[in-house]
Amino acid sequence: MDDAPEPKTDTDPGPSPGLGLPEHDAGYQVLARKYRPLRFEDLIGQEAMVRTLTNAFKSGRIAHAYMLTGVRGVGKTTTARLIARALNYLTDDVDGPSITLDPPGVHCDAIQKGGHVDVMEMDAASRTGVGDIREILEGVRYAPVSARYKVYVIDEVHMLSNSAFNALLKTLEEPPPHVKFIFATTEIRKVPVTVLSRCQRFDLKRVDRDVLAGHLSGICEKEGASVEADGLALIARAAEGSVRDALSLLDQAIVQGEGSDGPVTAVQIRDMLGLADRARVLDLLEAALAGDHAKALAEIASLYDSGGDPAIITRDCLDYVHALTRVKAAGPDADLAEAKETVQRLVMIAETLSIAQLTRLWKILLVGLDDVRRAPDPLTAAEMTLLRLGSAASLPSPEDAAKLLRGEEGAAPSAPKPEPAAPADKPAAEPVAQDAADPPKTVFEDPSDEAAPLLEIKDAPASLDDMVEAMTDRTDAALRSDLIRFVRPVSFKPGRIVFEPAEHAPPDLAQRLAKRLQDWTGVTWAVLPTHDSRGGETIRERQKREEREHLERVSRDPAVQQVLRIFPGAEIVDVRRPAGIEDDAAESNAKSQS
Repeated sequence: MDDAPEPKTDTDPGPSPGLGLPEHDAGYQVLARKYRPLRFEDLIGQEAMVRTLTNAFKSGRIAHAYMLTGVRGVGKTTTARLIARALNYLTDDVDGPSITLDPPGVHCDAIQKGGHVDVMEMDAASRTGVGDIREILEGVRYAPVSARYKVYVIDEVHMLSNSAFNALLKTLEEPPPHVKFIFATTEIRKVPVTVLSRCQRFDLKRVDRDVLAGHLSGICEKEGASVEADGLALIARAAEGSVRDALSLLDQAIVQGEGSDGPVTAVQIRDMLGLADRARVLDLLEAALAGDHAKALAEIASLYDSGGDPAIITRDCLDYVHALTRVKAAGPDADLAEAKETVQRLVMIAETLSIAQLTRLWKILLVGLDDVRRAPDPLTAAEMTLLRLGSAASLPSPEDAAKLLRGEEGAAPSAPKPEPAAPADKPAAEPVAQDAADPPKTVFEDPSDEAAPLLEIKDAPASLDDMVEAMTDRTDAALRSDLIRFVRPVSFKPGRIVFEPAEHAPPDLAQRLAKRLQDWTGVTWAVLPTHDSRGGETIRERQKREEREHLERVSRDPAVQQVLRIFPGAEIVDVRRPAGIEDDAAESNAKSQS
C-alpha cells in the first residue's frame, strides 16, 4: 500500500496489526500524501465511477466486492479507502453507508490512515501465497469489532498465486453479510476471469492533461508557489495521466524556484525533465519532411547536445505526425491540445501532405521509435529514422505513382524539396516563361534517387562486394555476415545506399552499416531500407546461384557424363578448380557483370 510501516528493531516490537498510532511530526510531507483526496468530490478525472457509486449507495445496491483497475497513481488505493469509509460511515446524524463523507465520521480518520482494526490492507506483491489468503478467510467468519463491515483491501491482487485465487473463490462468491472485499490492480488481464466475474469492476482512467494541469495550479496556490502555466503543462504531459507522478514532479519543480524572485519557468522544468524543446522538434520535423537532410541532422544533433533524449524526440515527432493527420482529417478546428502558434504551423504543414503520405510517415516513425529504443546507439537510429522520413515524404502514394506513370491527371505531386538559397553575390535566376499551350510537365521521383549528384568520398567502396571484401577485421564479422545474407541492393552510390532487407534481417542493420561507413569514410551516409522497391540478389543468393549454374555446366561436360555412365548411381558432390583457373573465371565473371 502507499503507507509503508516503519522498520522494526529488536527493542521496538512495533505496533499491533490494525491499531492506530499517535501521529508524530515527521517534517516535510510530500505533496502526493499531503493532498490525497479525503472525499469522493476531491477525486479528479473519475466522474463516471463516482456517479455509479453514488447511485448504488443511494439505492442500497452495494456490491460485496469491488475491483479497481488503472495505471499507477490514478487513485486506486485512495478510492479503496474512500469506499471503506463510505461503507462504515457513522456520525451523530447518519448511521448507514453514505457516499457523502463530510463531516468525517467516527471511523474515517483511522481508515484514512490505514490503522482501523476492521479494515485490513494487504499488499499481494509481498504476500502471494495461499497461506496469506487463509489468514484472511479465518477472520472472515468473525463479526467486526467496532465498524459496520469488515473490509479487506488487497492491493496488486494480480500477484496472488493460482492456489491463493482458488482459496479465495468460495468466500468471494458467498461472503458473510458483514464482509466486503476491495481489490486493486494495474494488470487486470492477469486476474482470473472467475474472480472478475464476482466483482463490480471500475476502470480508473488516466487524468486529462488540462484537468491535471488545473489541479497542479490549484495546489501551487495553496502552497504559495509560483510556476508558469507552460511549465505545469509540461509536468502534466510527462505524468501521462498519473496524479501521483504529477505531484511528485511538482514537488521537484517547486524546488527549482528556491532563492528566486520570479516563477519557475517552463525552461527550468524542461531541463529538469530532460525534455527537448517541442518547438525545435517541430522545426526538426519540418526540415525532414521538406527533404532538407542536412538541416534535420544538424537540428537533432543540437537537441541531443542540449540534453534531449533521442527516444523522446522521436516520440514527439510521432505526436506531431498524429496531430498533422488530425488536422488533415478534421480540419483546422481539430482538438490538438497545442498552443495557438503551433496549431497554425501544423495547419500549414498539413496542406502540403496527403492522408496517404501521413499514414506512411506515421508507420516509419512507429518502427523507428522501436529501433531507437533497442539500438546500441539511439542517436544514430534516430538520424536514420529522420532520413527515411525525408525520403518517404517526397514520394507519391502508390495510386498516384501509377497515375503519374500513365500520365493521367489528378495525381498528387510529391512534396516539394526546398530550393537552395542563391549566393549573395549572384542574383537569383529569372523564371522561364512557359507557353500557355504547352501542357504542364510532371516529374516522377524514383525512390533510389538516381538523379542525385554523386558525392566525392575518399576511400568509399564502389559496391556491396567491395565493402564486404574490405571487412577483414574480426570486429566486422557479424556485420559482414549480415550484409552477405540480408542485403538486396536497390541503389548503391557514394553517400547513399538503398536496399531491400531480406527475410529475418536484423532491425538495426541499417544503423550498424551507417555507423561503420561513417567511421570508415568520415562522412555521414544515408542507408535506407525499403520494402517499396525490389532489390537484387543478396551476395549469398548470388553465390548459391553461381554454384548451381557451374555444377550444371560441369554435369553437361561429355567427360563427366561418361564417368557417370561408368559408375551408375554416382553423383557430383562438389566441383573444385585450380587456383589459377578460379581467378581467371572470377575476373571473367566480373567483366561480364560490368
